[in-house]
Amino acid sequence: MTTKQFTGVLDRFEDDLAVILLEEQGDVVDEVVVERTDLPDEAAHPDAVLEVTLTDGDVTELVYDAAATANRKERAQSRFDQLAERPPNNDEDA
Repeated sequence: MTTKQFTGVLDRFEDDLAVILLEEQGDVVDEVVVERTDLPDEAAHPDAVLEVTLTDGDVTELVYDAAATANRKERAQSRFDQLAERPPNNDEDA
């Protein structure tokens, strides 16, 4: 029996299914699809971060990580804010 743990990010819903992207060291390495009802209640939104345990390729545990979800949201907002504050380039003055 092989058990692996991943950081998972809820990517999207497709009808009654949830698609979770699996990451290793910040890179997406795979995805899994689970029933929406298998998600922890607090994780039933896009971009929720989960600790995903796979046993022989099957999802055996999903644990919501509230701190990682908040951290990821803050980093994304910060990047968006930095892009929004970009100074105009010289071509835009003409």
